[in-house]
Amino acid sequence: MKDQTPTRVSGNIVKAILFMCLAVTLLSTMNAMAKFLTTEYPLIQIVWARFTGHLIAMIILFWPRYGWRLFQSRRYGLQFGRSIIMFISNTVFIAGLPLLHLATASAIMFTTPLMVAALSVPLLGERVGPRRWGAVLVGFIGILIVVRPGGGVADVANLGAVLVGISAVCFALYQIMTRIVVAHDPAETTIIYTALAATIAMSIALPFDYRMPVDLTDVAIFVGLGVLGGLGQYFVVKALQYGPASAVSPFYYGDILIAATLGYLIFGALPDAWTWTGAAIIIASGLYLAHRESRQQKTS
Repeated sequence: MKDQTPTRVSGNIVKAILFMCLAVTLLSTMNAMAKFLTTEYPLIQIVWARFTGHLIAMIILFWPRYGWRLFQSRRYGLQFGRSIIMFISNTVFIAGLPLLHLATASAIMFTTPLMVAALSVPLLGERVGPRRWGAVLVGFIGILIVVRPGGGVADVANLGAVLVGISAVCFALYQIMTRIVVAHDPAETTIIYTALAATIAMSIALPFDYRMPVDLTDVAIFVGLGVLGGLGQYFVVKALQYGPASAVSPFYYGDILIAATLGYLIFGALPDAWTWTGAAIIIASGLYLAHRESRQQKTS
């Protein structure tokens, strides 16, 4: 960070894809660890560990090279806004994890690209044609198949789906803000600000709802939350710097395979056929949106 000139988005698609695959692997593992901790520890403590560990790990990693320049931004308001939105998104997501299978939560989060497409109209002034709106509609039909409101799914699962759905909306806003800020600030600065709001808020709240970890395994999981979360989000930012969202977003959907595997290995649970069907519809809609965005970029 020798200067504060805006970061250019380069076209190294291979690097972008590798960064996204790394991000998905780390973030999926982090989600499984958070779900494991929700059985014994309060939400405030888990969210605090997730973001405080993230912030400390990233400062340790980048401080020797950048020092105080790590906190210099061309868009402070946007950075703090992203941080608050990310805080809300992660908090409600972790709150919903005990109520859902990991793969089901992942499938609901797959609606994020659909929401990005919808929200890009009022927030970015982008034009979304009838085909892209059709893909958004089909994707939301997929989410209804996953959630099946009133279809015999337990009320507690519906509550979990609502919480994760709120997380997906917030994460869509976060992605839109990230798309803007990566053109102004380096990835290292952006990833520091990502964790700032939650670290401050949860550090204030932590003394009111804290439980001492029962063994070193739990301590390691708490530490891992922050490290994996920080690195995962950093790799997402790097992926968006090296390649367009339309090129890297398909690899985001590998999350459901990792989530299903971890859900089975750790919790002994697998998603049902309805979840797989709905997830397939959502993924197909997301891939179509990515395809349309790619074509639109080539013709513009």
